[in-house]
Order: sequence, then C-alpha cells, then structure tokens
Amino acid sequence: MAKDAAQTEQTHPLWKSDRQIVNTLLAGEPTDFNLCELARLWIRYDGFPGARDIQEDLTKTMEQWGLTEDTLFERTRQIHQQGQIYKSRDAQREDWS
Repeated sequence: MAKDAAQTEQTHPLWKSDRQIVNTLLAGEPTDFNLCELARLWIRYDGFPGARDIQEDLTKTMEQWGLTEDTLFERTRQIHQQGQIYKSRDAQREDWS
C-alpha cells in the first residue's frame, strides 16, 4: 500500500520558488504581506498530492503565528479590501495558480 501512495505523490511545478517563500515565512513575522503569501500558498497546496514538506511547514507557520485557516482568511480578506498588497511588489507577476 505504501508503494501506491508513493506513486501518486507529485512534484509541484512551483515547488522550488515556493520552498524559498515558505522558508522566509517560517523565519518571519505575520506582516500583511507574509499573511497574504501564507494564504496564497495555503490555497495552492490544499489537497495537492505531494509537496508534503511545504504543506507541513505552512501548517507550522500557522501554528507559530497562532492562526487557524478561518482566522488567516479573515485577516487576509481585510488586507485585500484595504488595497492591492501585491501591486507595489512585482506588477509583472501575479501568481495565483
């Protein structure tokens, strides 16, 4: 059975860049930008059949920052209502996939 589970594990095409972001989040503070990045990656990897290291570290970050999924999404909705958090960062790249 373990062999079947290993065969269904997939590598996310954005794993490398996402891994760097997750490392930054783990070492960082819950700023508005970091909260939005956490929510964005949480959505991306929710239910993804692989990238377990990223999924575990996203959960660890949520725990470190004292968040649940509901509180994370509540806070990021408020942040996004105030303005475009990503606009000043990199106008050429909006990555919600």
